[in-house]
Amino acid sequence: MHPDELHALVDGRLPAARAEALDAALDPSARAQAEAWRRQRDALHALHRDWLDRPLPEAVLGAAGRWHDTQANQWRRLAWAGMAAGWVLAFGLGWGLHGRQADDAAQAVAASTPPAQFARQAAVAYAVYQPEQRHPVEVAADQQEHLVQWLSKRLARPLTVPRLQAQGFDLVGGRLLPGDAGARAQFMYQNATGQRITLYLGALDGTPLEAFRFDQQGPVASFYWVERGFGYALTGELPRPALQALATAVYEQLQRGTAQPAGTRQIR
Repeated sequence: MHPDELHALVDGRLPAARAEALDAALDPSARAQAEAWRRQRDALHALHRDWLDRPLPEAVLGAAGRWHDTQANQWRRLAWAGMAAGWVLAFGLGWGLHGRQADDAAQAVAASTPPAQFARQAAVAYAVYQPEQRHPVEVAADQQEHLVQWLSKRLARPLTVPRLQAQGFDLVGGRLLPGDAGARAQFMYQNATGQRITLYLGALDGTPLEAFRFDQQGPVASFYWVERGFGYALTGELPRPALQALATAVYEQLQRGTAQPAGTRQIR
């Protein structure tokens, strides 16, 4: 029996008829393995069961509220821009008013693009995990080789972990996260004062961003960019110039890691 099918049986991911037939056909060795996996799963669930009763962190609630307000404002601007365009056609209003409304609409559309949404997701992931003291990452930095191999396999792309010791940040570790269309990865770093930043990355279809983009969600800021179908967002609660310097260091190291010339990106 293929291990994937046995995993599916243990996890309850098979249709009832198939699961019943497969369970009946298990030999003693496979049945023992399945029972061991079930015990391991139950132990892991019990280990963190108290998390289900915890209230959501204030940082997460705040980020979600700001995201909701941003989306609502964007829809209001789009609706107003559409009304203004209709008035221009009907009453021949001047191009000055048209230009201002077009700018508002363009900004709203830009903020709702997949890269901008990717940056918002990076900010939420940062807000969820950076306060954690016991479980900030799934795989710690002392298992970096395993971490990189695992996340590279899950994201279907060879990954490189940037080194930021020269900038005062050491790798804490990383974790796997869900995305809109596949897996995402998050690498976490921490400096000597305990301040943390995260590098969030994953597949992201669309036009590459030729410059860094900046996004601010309350105290949480991100520099993000897209290159060859892959998105990157460096996120933290740092002043914009400090975060920009770190993002530039990350970008240059990633460029060297893919055998391409390093360069400094423009900021937009």
